[in-house]
Amino acid sequence: MKMPNAIIGKKQIMLAGLTLVLFLGIYINFVSSSGNGEIKSTGKVKGANVNYGESQLVDTKTDDYFAQARLDKMNSRDEAVETLKVIMNGGDSTEEEKEIATEKAASVSALIESENQIESLIKAAGFDDCVVYLDGENANIVVKSEGLQANEAAQIKDILLSEVDVLNENIRIFDVN
Repeated sequence: MKMPNAIIGKKQIMLAGLTLVLFLGIYINFVSSSGNGEIKSTGKVKGANVNYGESQLVDTKTDDYFAQARLDKMNSRDEAVETLKVIMNGGDSTEEEKEIATEKAASVSALIESENQIESLIKAAGFDDCVVYLDGENANIVVKSEGLQANEAAQIKDILLSEVDVLNENIRIFDVN
């Protein structure tokens, strides 16, 4: 039968040292985060009737939808234009990159103008509100309606196609009431 070896080897010294460093790190973290050795308290949550997990029906108004959609569209277009300006005015851009950025800026400007024109024409056709999204190949139109009829969808499609060239399979019309 072998006797346990009481000689401490390199592995045991390394293990003890790493354990000591770990506990020292935990202690320093505790002292520095708690401040003066005291545990920080965030206070009580005040609220007598708290029902976690209870769902509520939220009524969103379509006017808010269209306003938010316009704001989101405007913000994304502003970011795109700002990026193109940085590329065009950047000192490290090549002439080819500047030319491509100029073409994209002109394209974005034309799309914005077309979207505004189509929205105005759709509203003039008798719809309360609408938002048009164009990206050059696709057209998405959201119209405020109590149920879009086939003839109304055809009217919207005609208005769209009078302003831009989009394939029929890339046109999507949505109604929101």
